[in-house]
Amino acid sequence: MKLWGGRFTKETDPLMEAFSASIGFDRRLWAVDIQGSIAYARALQRAGILSPQERDTLIRGLKEVAQELEAGDFTFLPTDEDIHTAVERRLREKVGEVADKLHTGRSRNDQVATDLRLYLMGEIPLLRSHLESLQEAILARAEENLGVLMPGYTHLQHAQPVRFSHWLMSFFWAFERDRERLGEIEQRVAVLPLGSGALAGHSLGVDRRFLAEELGFRAPCENSIDGVSDRDFVAEMLFWAALVMVHLSRLAEDLILWSSAEFSFIQLDEAYTTGSSIMPQKRNPDALELIRGKTGRLIGHLAGFLTTLKGLPTGYNRDLQEDKEPLFDALDTLRLALPIAAGVVRTLRVFPERMAAALDDGMLATDLADYLVRRGVPFRQSHRLVGQAVRRAEELGVSLRALPLEEYRAISPVFGPDLYEVFDHSRSVEARQSEGGTALEALREQLAQARRRLSSPGV
Repeated sequence: MKLWGGRFTKETDPLMEAFSASIGFDRRLWAVDIQGSIAYARALQRAGILSPQERDTLIRGLKEVAQELEAGDFTFLPTDEDIHTAVERRLREKVGEVADKLHTGRSRNDQVATDLRLYLMGEIPLLRSHLESLQEAILARAEENLGVLMPGYTHLQHAQPVRFSHWLMSFFWAFERDRERLGEIEQRVAVLPLGSGALAGHSLGVDRRFLAEELGFRAPCENSIDGVSDRDFVAEMLFWAALVMVHLSRLAEDLILWSSAEFSFIQLDEAYTTGSSIMPQKRNPDALELIRGKTGRLIGHLAGFLTTLKGLPTGYNRDLQEDKEPLFDALDTLRLALPIAAGVVRTLRVFPERMAAALDDGMLATDLADYLVRRGVPFRQSHRLVGQAVRRAEELGVSLRALPLEEYRAISPVFGPDLYEVFDHSRSVEARQSEGGTALEALREQLAQARRRLSSPGV
């Protein structure tokens, strides 16, 4: 069954039919396609296009088709070009010619745009739930490990000591921004294209605000041409998915490194690791490596789709069929990656003693510079003086705390005997009491703020 063809005299080339068919991937839209059609049947009856009996017949038939699809009893035919064709074909088999009235004033252009938005409106709450579960896992582990100190890194080099919980919470806030962005996207997804027709609007009196209310949209689109051609919401979802995966990938990279023998800061649970086919001792971080690897694919989806959009003329173009496969793959990937990441965080084993053993005096060089600042030395000068002390300690093969006082005083007489009090990693951490810092009280306030944000329904 074709939904078009009256002006054609030749059959479509079979290769063309195979090339243009989308039923292989858009069949997952069946539930929202039927939902939209039921609402549209009601709108057509309100406009006087259908009688109440015809409306009820169509709705009954559509619900029967939905039951077949849900039960897996629906038979797709080679002639089913897309999910819209398949549903309408089966509806006609069930209720007869009255099915031919359902498409009155409706185009597949506004139908598919509506379906895709409806589908996303159902997916976004699930994605939000997965994201919040990951945030909850991060927050719980941070609360459990408040006393654990570890090296902080920049350029993958030792920088300054921080709390393990402080490092972990840095990802909480990245995912919180993702949660905020998802709420913003959700508002832009909930705009109704149905009633736009092919591009010019509806001529038969269908009430678009009724349709919006029936389907849970916040408003109809303001322009019918834009309504059928707008795929900004797909691009935004692809960007959102790619950025979430980038955040997951960065978390994965840290955990992969820290689970290695060279670090041994953590151990990943066996539920999220695999073995080697040849080396019996291996515990490979495959779950995290797959998260890291799949991130590249989702970034590619975004770049590819933007490239598809950038040269399109006004109105609907068949190029827009390319919106679904990358979007569906991105959603499917996140539905797995987010719960897996949450499971990794919940079950990982932390080794505080290994983290503590990795702390060294060099990480306190900034504290030593601050010591000189408190004695009136301008920071740029104190930075240079401490750098000289670091170099001298390296020349003598000793740590900064083992460098004799006379060596310090040879660099600057401002150094006093109390300089050695600086060499306390706990003291260094506690000195960072600024809002958002790694000191215990600052971290507790951060955790409390995170709890408040996570429990806020307004995000």
